Amino acid sequence: MTTVKACLSQKPTQLIHVAPHEPVQRALELMKERRVRSVLVLEGERLVGIITQGDCAIRVLLTGRDARATPVSEVMTSDPMTVKLSDQLEACMGLMASRNIRHLPVLEGGRVVGVVSIGDIVKDMIRQLGEQVSYLETYIKGHGA
Repeated sequence: MTTVKACLSQKPTQLIHVAPHEPVQRALELMKERRVRSVLVLEGERLVGIITQGDCAIRVLLTGRDARATPVSEVMTSDPMTVKLSDQLEACMGLMASRNIRHLPVLEGGRVVGVVSIGDIVKDMIRQLGEQVSYLETYIKGHGA
């Protein structure tokens, strides 16, 4: 498998984030605009949490809270699991599976540099399988004469 760094190089570099004091509605608007399912929660450049569509649905909508009046800090996952650029995607996949999470913020030198999602890992696996199939087809054609 590839590294987190290689995976992030295939994605847009802009971080999608909100501040902890912003309303949940702002996080939901960003998710809709950017077609993502999670938003980082930053205080300045420091990662303090992550908020997902699930957090919004379960902790706000199902409990009858107002997304316009509820601050992100009240429903976010504080101190989320993170990975480094040098980590292998295989390790990220194991972490996601064991912790039942779908998004991992990526830190380098204490700064957030991106997010790896389960979808990113699946795309990388599909790419690798395609490369293996091409290699095997070439091998078979070259030796099947």
